[in-house]
Amino acid sequence: MTGFGDASAQIDGVHYFIEVRSLNSKYLKAVIRLPEEFQGLEAELDSLVRRRLTRGTVTVTGSCTDTSENAAFGINIKALESYIEQIRKTPIIARGAVSIDVGALLSLPGVLQPPSDEESRIEAARKAFCELLDKASESLIAMRAREGEALHAELSRQCEQIAEHLGEIAAQAPSVAEDYESRLTARIDAMLQRAELTVEPADIIKEIAAYAERTDINEEISRLRGHIEQFGQLIEEDGTRPVGRTLDFLAQEMLREANTIASKSPDADISRAIIEVKGAIDRIKELVQNVE
Repeated sequence: MTGFGDASAQIDGVHYFIEVRSLNSKYLKAVIRLPEEFQGLEAELDSLVRRRLTRGTVTVTGSCTDTSENAAFGINIKALESYIEQIRKTPIIARGAVSIDVGALLSLPGVLQPPSDEESRIEAARKAFCELLDKASESLIAMRAREGEALHAELSRQCEQIAEHLGEIAAQAPSVAEDYESRLTARIDAMLQRAELTVEPADIIKEIAAYAERTDINEEISRLRGHIEQFGQLIEEDGTRPVGRTLDFLAQEMLREANTIASKSPDADISRAIIEVKGAIDRIKELVQNVE
């Protein structure tokens, strides 16, 4: 979700500029920065951002430079004359000891008045900023799309690695109970020979069955494969709807199943394979933060 876009326009002697930047985030957060006189337009631009984007920290910065004569503030002649008249009445000015700096008087309250066409200036700015934001958003989305192609390839590769390791785990899983049966039988036989006792075969079978039940990971493997399949379908969609949060949720579910497999299986080969699986899922969890 990292991206950048900008756009500018010169309209009736006024230069408008919009810059849009986005950073990774689970949710959408829009930060709008406009000149003080146009801050009333921030809510409208925020709404436009939310129509185009659904995820990421998006910062919109706008500027406006008016080089026309319309930018000049008007001078309130009556207010200025009133200030001058009051100043002349002060003793120090009346004696001629200090002269009046008329330029300094312009900063007094009420002397300078904003342009009378303030409403039309705001309306022109609204139209310009909205159009420029749309153009800048197009550039940002195009940049995201280019990065998305590389991201898609990497996510697919990680899913393929998980599927490959799952195949190894599934192939190894049936031998876990068989190995346990062989070890258990050998230990019992050795103990019985020393103690000169006997054990019913049914008791051994029960113990092996209980162990097989505790270490059975077929259900977890099936669910994890289902998550990978759904994940693959989502990243192959045409991009008409946001899937980032769904992918994030699926990655969490994939990690949960992998952790269960790791905790249930004592087999060394399965443990090595599931470590690779968990590593790939962690990489996926990082990558999907960039997916809208």
